[in-house]
Amino acid sequence: MEPPFPPEGEPRPEPRTPWEPPPLGPAAPSLAGRWRRLFAGIFDFVVVAIISSPVVWTSWRIVTHPGTGTVTLVDVTHTYLASIIGFLYFWLFTAFWNGQTPGKKIFGMRVVRENGEPVRVGQAAIRQLTEIVLAWLCCLWILDLGWILFDGRKQALHDKTAGTLVVNV
Repeated sequence: MEPPFPPEGEPRPEPRTPWEPPPLGPAAPSLAGRWRRLFAGIFDFVVVAIISSPVVWTSWRIVTHPGTGTVTLVDVTHTYLASIIGFLYFWLFTAFWNGQTPGKKIFGMRVVRENGEPVRVGQAAIRQLTEIVLAWLCCLWILDLGWILFDGRKQALHDKTAGTLVVNV
């Protein structure tokens, strides 16, 4: 095992490529594949869409203008409720179900901390909150998910923010 710091006066070694989890060595689980992550995410997205479908149907509200007395129908879509449902789904499963959502479980993956230990409740919340905020900001969810393609550790931006990795089970 390498010492944590090089001796005085010597340059620091370059980072290892491809990345290996340092504390667990060869027994460490390998990083989950990009395609499996995509399919697990699609599966989870469909489950969340089914669960949240009763609250995202467009409903109509009758609004009367007090000054003119005109009556108008206004459509109300409850996307905030759907976002809350999605946040709770991903956060609770990741935090309390061995770092796995149902999609990750089916595809044999789980979320762990960068040192290989189980993900903490707060980390799972930060991870999911970052993903939702990026999804709400114009088209940044594409950048978030696309980051996996270019990152050596296959981390999306929400993984980098929370300090997590997705590994094979």
